[in-house]
Amino acid sequence: MPDQETIAFAHRLADAAGAVIRPYFRQRLDIIDKGKMAFDPVTAADREAEAAMRALIRSERPHDGILGEEHGLEAGSSRRRWVLDPIDGTRAFITGRHTWGTLIALEDEGRRVLGIIDQPVLRERFIAYCDRGEFHSPAGAIALRTRDCATLALAAVSTTHPWGYFSSVERAGFEELCARARMSYFGGDCYAYGLLALGHIDLIVEASLAAWDVAALIPIVENAGGVITDWSGAPVGQGGRIVAAGDARVHAEALEILSRFLV
Repeated sequence: MPDQETIAFAHRLADAAGAVIRPYFRQRLDIIDKGKMAFDPVTAADREAEAAMRALIRSERPHDGILGEEHGLEAGSSRRRWVLDPIDGTRAFITGRHTWGTLIALEDEGRRVLGIIDQPVLRERFIAYCDRGEFHSPAGAIALRTRDCATLALAAVSTTHPWGYFSSVERAGFEELCARARMSYFGGDCYAYGLLALGHIDLIVEASLAAWDVAALIPIVENAGGVITDWSGAPVGQGGRIVAAGDARVHAEALEILSRFLV
C-alpha cells in the first residue's frame, strides 16, 4: 500500500499536469489526429502534461516504471509503475467541455493501489488508496460512496459515446441495457466514473479502452463501494470492455444482458 509520502507525490503529479493544461483550455490549439481509422486527437497540452509528470517521476522516483498514453513505456527496476493519461477525454477538451481529466495510477506488482481523476479547471480531484476514496474540491473533502440501486430499472446508465467506441454487436448490448434503465446519459469520459463514485450515476459501460484509460478508475470505483469488471465479470486487465456499477445487484443484471453480446 502507498505510504503518505507516495500519496503526497501523486498529488504533486496531478498538480504538475494541471499547471500545464489549464492555460491551454478553451484556446485555439493545433490538433493532431493519431488515429488510423477513427479520429483520435492529441494536443500540446496532452504531450506537455505527460512530459511534466514523467520528469517528476524520473527526478524523484527514478526506479519506478512509467506507462503513458503519449510517450509510451519506460521500464523500471522497482516493483512499482505509474500509469498516466494526461488528458482522458481529449475530444471533450478540444470542444471546451469539462468532462475530461488527468488520470494517474500507481501499480505495485501489477496491483492498482492508488488512483486519481483530476479535473484541474474545476479544481476537483478524486483519489483512492488504502481502501479509502476521497473527493477534493474548493468546498472541501468528502468520502466517496456509491449509492444503492436495487435494479437496472432504477439505474442511470452512462457511456462516453453511444456508438463511437462500440462494435455493432456491443452497441446492441448497450442499447438493450439503456432500454431497461431509468435513464441514460452520454459524454462522461473519465469524469463519469467520479460521478459514479460520488453516487450520481449507477452504471457505466464502455469498450475499446486502453490500459491507461482504466488503471486509475479501478481503485476509485472499488474504494467507493462499487464493482468494476470486464463484460464477462473477470477482473479488468489492460482495458477493453468495461462495466462499472455502484451496486453489485445492477452490475450482475448488466452482466447477464451483456453476456449475450460477447463475440
